[in-house]
Amino acid sequence: MGSDPDPRFTLANERTFLAWIRTSLALMAAGVGVEALNAVTPDQSSPLRTVLAILLLLAGVLCSATAFGRWMTTERAMRTNASLPAPRLGPLLGYGLAAIGVVACALLLITGI
Repeated sequence: MGSDPDPRFTLANERTFLAWIRTSLALMAAGVGVEALNAVTPDQSSPLRTVLAILLLLAGVLCSATAFGRWMTTERAMRTNASLPAPRLGPLLGYGLAAIGVVACALLLITGI
């Protein structure tokens, strides 16, 4: 499957993959934290908080699920001297997190917590 690329490029691609995995772990931890807050304050429990937790968890799952595919596609492109793939996850994650931020702000304004 092509020739071996410069090891620096392969290692940089691996570091990028690991950065996406760290991001997905942080998103999932935030989702669990938001739902944990919902659980410890049953008198102030909010379905909006549960929606926020689910959105964060889904963003983490999406990020994690696509990170390996991105790594593999980039690695294959480097080995075959093809063009690198366009970043699809970045814009999706950016706009998705902006929407989650709006939901979080609405939650803060509605519940005060």
